[in-house]
Amino acid sequence: MVQIDSELIAHMQNPHNYGRIENADSIGIGKNPQNGEEVIVYINAVKKDNDFMIEDIAFEAIACMTTVVAGSIITNEAKGVSFEMARDLIATTLGLLENVPPEEAACSEIVALALQAAIDGFLETLKSGKKQTLIYKIKQSCSPNKEFNAVEKDEK
Repeated sequence: MVQIDSELIAHMQNPHNYGRIENADSIGIGKNPQNGEEVIVYINAVKKDNDFMIEDIAFEAIACMTTVVAGSIITNEAKGVSFEMARDLIATTLGLLENVPPEEAACSEIVALALQAAIDGFLETLKSGKKQTLIYKIKQSCSPNKEFNAVEKDEK
């Protein structure tokens, strides 16, 4: 029998930071072109020292429960950190996914890319003066590459 970590169960039952931030400073979208799933990350940022800090964060997902759990965990880790630390979190997450089967990696990749899009969109907005919402597409496929042979049998 598979044991599920109690923290994962808590994120499943009550995803942290789920919802939207009205009038967010930036919105980033992660998209899976193979199946249409998407994650939207909302951030509010404040200038602190020579960097910006994610003051508030929320996400919404049209996706599987694994993606919602990943969104809950990643946004928890990103809340209250600098953009530099958030970029490290994204890089670490994507790095950890390199050895994970693509169909499992896609769920976390879509969240990490949505967070990256929100950060990049915020910085683009500062440069251009015009609000930017960026959409980043995942590279992984959510579908297993295995083929199954279905055998039909007549009932006797």
